This record gives sequence, C-alpha cells and structure tokens, in this order.
Amino acid sequence: MDDRDRRILAALQANGRISNQDLADQVHLSPSPCLRRVRQLEDSGVIQGYTALVDEEAYGLTVTAFVRVRLQLHTTASIRAFEDAIARMDAVLDCYVMTGEADYLLRVLVADLKAYEAFVRRELHAVPGIASIDTSFAYGRVKRATVYPQLG
Repeated sequence: MDDRDRRILAALQANGRISNQDLADQVHLSPSPCLRRVRQLEDSGVIQGYTALVDEEAYGLTVTAFVRVRLQLHTTASIRAFEDAIARMDAVLDCYVMTGEADYLLRVLVADLKAYEAFVRRELHAVPGIASIDTSFAYGRVKRATVYPQLG
C-alpha cells in the first residue's frame, strides 16, 4: 500500500458515497486507475465494506456503556466461551482484549438504564467464568473520528 492508496482510503472513510470521478480528482488520478486501486483494496480485504454512520440517540440507543470484564480463568476454553458469547450479543458493538486489570473492554449501546440492567442480568451474567464486571457510562462524546490518522 502506498501513499496514494492511503489518500484513497482517507477520502472513502470521510465519504463512502463519493463518486469515482470525484475520488479520482481528489487523489489526482484518472478515473480508471483510481477505480482499479479501489477494487484492489477491496479484493485484498483492506476495504472490508461500506456502511452508514447512524446517530445512536436518533435511533433510540441513548445509553453508551463501557464495560470492563475480568475472567476467573484464562484457559483456552474459557476465553473461547466468553468471546463466542460476546459475538452473539447485539448490544455489544465493540469488544477489545485489554492489558491491565480488565481482560476485555466492551462498548455497549442500549435504550436506557433499564435496558442496560436487563442486558447485564440476562446476557452478561449468563456467560460462565466472569470474575468481575465494571461499568462506566458515557454522558457525552467529545470526538468521533472516522478517518484514520496519517502515518509518519
């Protein structure tokens, strides 16, 4: 991947609906080579798909919770069971493996605090092997970036 590919990616991250002509103009290529590069980025898996960014509150998901989870055991089976369970939970938008005190950090979106309680009681507590759950609620967002930082 070269600098031009990164400029193409930045432009697509900023506006996934940009026309190939406008994209080519923006990255200083003619349309055919630009489209060829986009297709190569798609085929190689660098571009994994296209999506729409949706306002959570307008959608009805007004509560964002960051949930730190620590497991009792760190066996292959317990890790796999936890990760498989999390992958099936619709309210969990992101799950990261962490260093430090928590083993995982989850970003959870729910409609309200009652829905969060139901999520914890019905879904998270149902996963065997969890030693602790610690939650922080976001009460605002300062920044949401969709374009990766430039390298170097």
